[in-house]
Amino acid sequence: MPDVVFKDLCIDVTIGDGRPAAVATFWSAALGQPIVVHGDGGFSLDPPEGGEKNRVVWINEVPESSVGKSRAHIDIRNADGEPGELLQVGGTLRRAKDDGIDWHIVDDPDGVPVCVLGPHPADPTALGPFELVIDAADPPTIAAWWAQRTGGTVDGREGAPFVWIEGAAGFPYMFWVFHHVPEGKVVKNRVHWDVRLVDTTIEGLVAAGATLVRAKDDEIGWWVMADPEGNEFCAFQ
Repeated sequence: MPDVVFKDLCIDVTIGDGRPAAVATFWSAALGQPIVVHGDGGFSLDPPEGGEKNRVVWINEVPESSVGKSRAHIDIRNADGEPGELLQVGGTLRRAKDDGIDWHIVDDPDGVPVCVLGPHPADPTALGPFELVIDAADPPTIAAWWAQRTGGTVDGREGAPFVWIEGAAGFPYMFWVFHHVPEGKVVKNRVHWDVRLVDTTIEGLVAAGATLVRAKDDEIGWWVMADPEGNEFCAFQ
């Protein structure tokens, strides 16, 4: 039995100036998921029709502006591999496909990036979000840590600067990728994931190498944690 199960994904957005609504509109188009408006004015994205409940995405309003690089982002595939639709819903082209990369990088209205690729040759019908990518100092080690927590398996390609997890409990995308980057983590990730405790405790996660950032209290009903490379995640009972 896994220690934790992947619960959902969260994307930060700076409060004010209508930005949360703009970000929700952008990600609804990017992920193909309908917007839910909550009674407090917040937003989330429901799973696509027939999709797993773990495909819920929360648009989290935060006071701090987007500065520096988030070490977590989503890759999507669409029919033509072009970013046109996302540019029409408030996205900004950060980098176009060129000799160095075979995809486009588009920022949402608050500066959070998504990579846009064309259909995969092995399955051209598998469109939408297909992998969650995490920058890492030591991809094999941090991937092994998350695989142990979620019951997944780590795989890789000889000579590649990345590895990936398949079969993580509750994980709703095809691949969970950990990609080597030379720079260290400086700022809070603008994309993070939530997990549900299954066969461990917060103390067990800390003993395994996680850090408790903020304990559950009267204001929040979850624990804010960080993995051994400092990537934030929230743990729910």
